[in-house]
Amino acid sequence: MQAANPRRGYILGLTAYIIWGLFPIYFKAIAAVPAVEIIVHRVLWSALFGSLLLLFWKHPGWWRELRDNPRRLAILALSGTLIASNWLVYVWAVNNGRMVEASLGYYINPLVNVLLGMLLLGERLRRLQWAAVALAAIGVAQQVWHVGSLPWVSLVLALTFGFYGLIRKQAPVAALPGLVVETWMLVPLAIGWMLLNPLAASAQPEFYTNTQALWLIAAGPITLVPLVSFNAAARHLPYTTLGFLQYLAPTLVLLQAVLLFGEHLSSSTLVAFMFIWAGLALYSVDIWLSLRRRS
Repeated sequence: MQAANPRRGYILGLTAYIIWGLFPIYFKAIAAVPAVEIIVHRVLWSALFGSLLLLFWKHPGWWRELRDNPRRLAILALSGTLIASNWLVYVWAVNNGRMVEASLGYYINPLVNVLLGMLLLGERLRRLQWAAVALAAIGVAQQVWHVGSLPWVSLVLALTFGFYGLIRKQAPVAALPGLVVETWMLVPLAIGWMLLNPLAASAQPEFYTNTQALWLIAAGPITLVPLVSFNAAARHLPYTTLGFLQYLAPTLVLLQAVLLFGEHLSSSTLVAFMFIWAGLALYSVDIWLSLRRRS
């Protein structure tokens, strides 16, 4: 077994979260393509490139384990549906000027994970965790009160990704084989969409003579590279360290939204962010204190 290398782990972890954080630049480059069509191509090219990568990056016995445990295949079908839904809402949000809401969703996500653990896995929350979840709830409630409606983009992104992680825990499959199986299970739906939409831009042969086609094909490696980096980083770093690094991605999305793409950050939304940031700070302190007690 390869010895842990924290420096390599940090580099790989930063690579993964910086790429995820810069995804909006990629999706803005193909904003002319409808969000559903982008996800169809993301599924198709991720399935293809993922399968090619599996030929070189060996995961011995992964298919035999899945074949002998049909329940895991059913779980991966469900998790694949959740991650595709997450992708769809995220791409739609980026290309419809809702990046601030998208970043808010990924800030909420760690606290949603804590709540799901309590409600569905019977985990008990410590006092600081209760306070962290309460602060995030106040932030969301403040947005509802000011805007008059739920910040549905944020909540859908946080909940779909939260349930995705929860469900994947029930199917202990390595990240890359898991993603490949998830995407291949979605391939029939993607092909069906293409057949039912013969007038779609990417269904026309001439579409593949312009640069937009290259951007869509790039969805495969762009999806896989950060996943592979994250998977490798997890072997060199404690999972709690990766948990702290994950705040980098929504921070980059928020900065791009305001500084690069001119989205407005209202004072009410900033107040909501402050409550959620305070909740994340408490959550981080709780993890640190828990680790100190164990050591």
